[in-house]
Amino acid sequence: MLTIGEFSQLTHLSVRTLRRYHDAGLLEPATVDRASGYRYYGAEQIPVAQVIHRLRELDVPLADVQRILRTPDPEVRAGLVADHLRRLEDQLERTRSAVVSLQRLLRPQPRDVELRRVPATTVAAVEAEVDLADVLEWYAGAMAELDAAVPERHVPGGLYDNELFTDGRGHVLVYRPTATPPRTGRVHPVTLPAVELAVATHAGDHGSIEVTYGELGSWVVEHALAVAGPVRETYLVGPRDTPDAAEWRTEIGWPVFRLAPG
Repeated sequence: MLTIGEFSQLTHLSVRTLRRYHDAGLLEPATVDRASGYRYYGAEQIPVAQVIHRLRELDVPLADVQRILRTPDPEVRAGLVADHLRRLEDQLERTRSAVVSLQRLLRPQPRDVELRRVPATTVAAVEAEVDLADVLEWYAGAMAELDAAVPERHVPGGLYDNELFTDGRGHVLVYRPTATPPRTGRVHPVTLPAVELAVATHAGDHGSIEVTYGELGSWVVEHALAVAGPVRETYLVGPRDTPDAAEWRTEIGWPVFRLAPG
């Protein structure tokens, strides 16, 4: 048997940490001397202690660590760990996006903006009232329907009402341009009206797209223009074209009109 000090040396875990694991029910000593209270561990507990340490390094909650240790099925254990790793990856992606946004905000660059007249356009569309939190999932399903219904691979786009951003719920329409839009499932014909747009291009994934929105909005204000209608996004290059998010390009178009002098 190993004393707690010896076990600490072999596992590189402090005595304090081992006591904490014991108190939490994660790693109980093989035996505890009733008279002295000394804890003793078996050599077979070394890998268990190291597994616990690695899980805690990954911020796995104590309750989940207990579930992983007490689950006899290796596949179930692997699934529990994989679920947590996916959550960590999502958190890491959010952190990276926040860093990119902050870097751009702290080192602002001049934004290229184009005023563009867009004629009325016939499209195949899917539209609905959507909660902001559900937009990405809804968009993926709607675009899958459009991909199946429209053989032409013209550049897709979307229209997003202001209420989606101001109230957290609003009208969303995604589309593919086509001369003969079908009616199937949720897909139906729509004619988008002619409009004048202030257009900026966002490079990369959408984790920092709000910075491009802000830069475009500042340009609109500086040029005495007012926003008139839902924002249009055009997906020039996206995940359907390349898995490399650095190559993605999204045009953001705000319908505008000039304010009267004064």
